[in-house]
Amino acid sequence: MEYSYNLSEIDSIAQQIINQNPEKVILFHGEMGAGKTTFIKALAKVLGVEKATSSPTFSLVNEYEAKEGLVYHFDVYRLKNEQEAFDFGIEDYLYSGHWCFIEWAEKIPNLIPENHSVITLSMLENGNRKIILN
Repeated sequence: MEYSYNLSEIDSIAQQIINQNPEKVILFHGEMGAGKTTFIKALAKVLGVEKATSSPTFSLVNEYEAKEGLVYHFDVYRLKNEQEAFDFGIEDYLYSGHWCFIEWAEKIPNLIPENHSVITLSMLENGNRKIILN
């Protein structure tokens, strides 16, 4: 599925993704500044997260309570190797049955569950964003 949107439409697109995506582990790809964290914030909001969300760049994972369980937001950009992900117990999160949103997942390719979705974000010339869900 492919969508293009501006920031005023982001919550609507996030709701569509949640409704149409069967997988709870979602990998996010896109250049720095493409809007990965912003879109994850919209997904968390749609799932009922009321707490302020932010990028887990330095903590590696942020945990949020949603209406129907937990939401985990990972940013593994700073990891040097997959062993570091094992060291903080990433597999416990990924196989928990809760929503897991992972930025920079290409750093941990061998740890990603078989059942996952991929969202690729990019910026369009008019300032809108393009999102592709696979």
